[in-house]
Amino acid sequence: MSEYHKMISGQLYSAEKIEAAYRPDKSRALAQEINQLHSLEKEKIVQLEKKLFGKTGEQIYVNPPLYVDYGFNTKIGENFYANLDCIFLDVAPISIGDDVMFGPRVSLITATHPIDAAVRGRGLEYAQAIKIGDRVWLGAGVIVNPGVEIGENTIVGSGSVVTKSLPPNVIAVGNPARVLRKIDDEDRVFWEEKEEKYYGK
Repeated sequence: MSEYHKMISGQLYSAEKIEAAYRPDKSRALAQEINQLHSLEKEKIVQLEKKLFGKTGEQIYVNPPLYVDYGFNTKIGENFYANLDCIFLDVAPISIGDDVMFGPRVSLITATHPIDAAVRGRGLEYAQAIKIGDRVWLGAGVIVNPGVEIGENTIVGSGSVVTKSLPPNVIAVGNPARVLRKIDDEDRVFWEEKEEKYYGK
């Protein structure tokens, strides 16, 4: 098995031995190019972001600056928006569903290291995939740790550190993030009434 495929499958690997065809240098350079564009050059930003990530929907906007490790290991669904200063540390695959929103400074961190100091000191590391379900909203400054899955419709409050997977349809907050409550029909009715008022119905 190649060093790259060890990396994306959650096995120990050496970053120094990643094969040339899979090295992240071009992706990091492309992210840097995006970050240097004028904020009014939105069409060009979007065009380059679609090139940067492994897969995206038609509607996507990641507000620069943004940071990636590999870029092509991140797959994003339709209608995605991320605010300023987000990090996609996609050593292992990152999968993001449809209609997902990130606040500023959200960090998805798949990379991790052996607990044993001697093994860690010899340069071996590993990573675990992250999966974000449809219609998830991550508030400002949320950190998602390696191996976490977040269920559809779930909201994670600002500043939370998600160390374990979260179910669908909940609000979670804290460090480590814990489920605060479920999202239910009362929430739907409340916000639909607000929406109707907005539209003058």
